[in-house]
Amino acid sequence: MKTLKPSEIAAYCDVHQRTVSRWIANGQLKGHKLPGRGNYRVVLDDFLVFLKKFQIPVPADFQALSLPKILVIDDEEGYLKSLKRLFINYGYQVATAKDGFAAGVSLMSEDPALVTLDINMPGLNGFEVLQFIRQRAELADLKVIVISGLDDVDLQHAMNLGADAYLKKPFDNQELIALAARLLADR
Repeated sequence: MKTLKPSEIAAYCDVHQRTVSRWIANGQLKGHKLPGRGNYRVVLDDFLVFLKKFQIPVPADFQALSLPKILVIDDEEGYLKSLKRLFINYGYQVATAKDGFAAGVSLMSEDPALVTLDINMPGLNGFEVLQFIRQRAELADLKVIVISGLDDVDLQHAMNLGADAYLKKPFDNQELIALAARLLADR
């Protein structure tokens, strides 16, 4: 996990180092203090999210260091497009699948770091896709967020099958972005 110093961020953004420290202190830029003198550090992925959020051009040095890929699995076209647009706006690479079968193919070909998974889909439903994910050794580190309009009993069943988290439809976009960032940081 690469981290940046406020002085490095200041150079990229063409601002003073104190400005960067204020961004961190005000919560605009996610950062942490080191023990001892309390110097700030920012994880590279958090800096990239900050740049996208405030529509600041990504420095050429970071163009190749994009955020991880997210696979969005949902049979509802509106949710599929909305989630894809949301994640792209925050700098993530995004692949999509409209059903459980397409999800299985995409899981093996796209190598996502995180999946958002609808449960109620035709053909292979989300529970079956989740079981497939948790049975494959090569997908053991894959983070799964279930996003569904089903009741709490079904959502708890998804957690028991190995989902890392769930959100009920409708959900808050910022809550989803924060949850995805937290799960990806825990990899």
